[in-house]
Amino acid sequence: MLIKAIVLVLFTIISVLLLEKSKRRWIQTILNWFPAILFAYVIPAIVTHSFNLDLSKVELHSWSKDYIIPFAILMVMSALSFKQLRIIGIRPIILFAIGSLAIAVLAPVILLVINLFTPEFQTLLIDNENWKGLVPIVGSWIGGSTSQLVLKELVGCPEGLFLTILVLDNILVNIWTILMFQLIKKSDWLNNFFGITDKVPDFVKDENEFKSFSIKSIVLTLIFSFLIIIVFSLLVDSFLWKIVIFSILGLVIGNFVPKWNHALVLKLGGLSIICIMAILGLKLNFNNLSIPLNLVLFVVIWLISHFVIMMLVAKKMKLHMAWVPIASMANLGGISTAPAVTAAYNKEWMPHAILLAILSMVSGTFWGMVTMYLFGLF
Repeated sequence: MLIKAIVLVLFTIISVLLLEKSKRRWIQTILNWFPAILFAYVIPAIVTHSFNLDLSKVELHSWSKDYIIPFAILMVMSALSFKQLRIIGIRPIILFAIGSLAIAVLAPVILLVINLFTPEFQTLLIDNENWKGLVPIVGSWIGGSTSQLVLKELVGCPEGLFLTILVLDNILVNIWTILMFQLIKKSDWLNNFFGITDKVPDFVKDENEFKSFSIKSIVLTLIFSFLIIIVFSLLVDSFLWKIVIFSILGLVIGNFVPKWNHALVLKLGGLSIICIMAILGLKLNFNNLSIPLNLVLFVVIWLISHFVIMMLVAKKMKLHMAWVPIASMANLGGISTAPAVTAAYNKEWMPHAILLAILSMVSGTFWGMVTMYLFGLF
């Protein structure tokens, strides 16, 4: 199964790269609606579904978590300069934080509003204690699987309910990822519609001069990068600490190591993200659809409300609309999908998506406890 998974991932990566380079008009039309990098997510899912393959537990997933994701983080973050951080400013972080706050408080607020019109949701969520399944959703959306499992134990979510929530969460996040890929492509149109003139300059000026770099610069960058990955992957076990350490190391290296090839690491970071998306696609399952309709409706309203609030905040701050799907995916998708969605608009923004995703990882459990407290008031 491992060999099949590796072959499928390699086939997916090559297919995506060929799609990106294709000049055919009909392919470009498709890519305008369905970005090439998103094919990295759905091609493995289509193949596994069509041939009834279960590749969700192959060792490739642990390799991705232990080595490929840290490598992508190091590459992307070492393309980021402190000057970029100053140019971007605090507004995207404010938008992201408000998005997290909205996720945490909206579920009980929406229940209060709906309860004014129908008692069905009161019965479904409070009387039947299904609200205990919504708290791990907050952890999953903001903090990832670790926060989700911690909050499951904290709130005492029953196993049967937790399984239902896992299926619902998986389906909705997959759909949301596709929607955010599409939305970020429309960012410039949204800016014009809302009269937003916020612009971000080209950060990596030498990106188009990649071929002019010396062999010495390329070799130095590659050797240094692989040594760092091997050494710190062996020394550090915690995934969260790996992400934090490689992010900091990337920032330091990218800003202080002479001859660091910023254009190269940006390209390698983008390639790594495609690989990560392809491996994630091995887990995408189209069969798990048995979920109570009312619960689905409630969570969909919750998710859309979170997005609407972020749109309103971005409009109020006159912030580039691309930050809305980026911040939303940093909350819901995390360290893998946030930079992937960002790359569909501008690869040079990927480091900022990673920074927001890290904030999401470290704050998920806290926001889940806020939700738990608010539901406890019922």
